[in-house]
Amino acid sequence: MTEDETRALRHAAEGAVLFHSGLWGVPMGFLWAGPDGGPAGRVPQWVAEALTVLERRELVVFRVVLGTKDVAVRVTEAGLRVLGRMNTA
Repeated sequence: MTEDETRALRHAAEGAVLFHSGLWGVPMGFLWAGPDGGPAGRVPQWVAEALTVLERRELVVFRVVLGTKDVAVRVTEAGLRVLGRMNTA
């Protein structure tokens, strides 16, 4: 796992990332979550690319819903195991 992927996985575990479906004028993609849980700006390209890789590897997941609600990017059980191994290494 690259350093960027590791950082993106930690961001997701902290609840710092949302996924936007693209329905209210902002292009589909990943956003930072603000203190209130709402969107607080787009993530940098490197974070978006790393999250896409993590999603393909089933280390993070997000459920796209109809409507304008942004959804949290969640770490899967497999992702939690990866983080656990990193924290004990």
